[in-house]
Amino acid sequence: MKLSEGFDARRLRPRGPGGLRWRLGAMFAALLASLGVLLTLAGASTLLGRPAALGALNDSIGAAITLLLGGLLLLWLGVSLWRRCRRQMRQRYSNELSLSPRLLKKRG
Repeated sequence: MKLSEGFDARRLRPRGPGGLRWRLGAMFAALLASLGVLLTLAGASTLLGRPAALGALNDSIGAAITLLLGGLLLLWLGVSLWRRCRRQMRQRYSNELSLSPRLLKKRG
């Protein structure tokens, strides 16, 4: 069967909307994760006996533990939200055909 010169299969696929919402979500998630890392480091430095990173805010051991746990929670939340946004961007806005992974050829 002869194909014409100007045939392009990508033209047949519907073009999805832009992924600005998911990109902004991923950016916000990255900011949350970086804030979590900074808070975790501030709490850990206070627990290890280094000078207080946030001044009088975390002088006590309880405040340092709160900063450490809050930072770890923000880090976990940011990473999980970032992964969810990236997964949605790849699924919804890819230019590939929707095929079952079982039907695709295995590589390697």
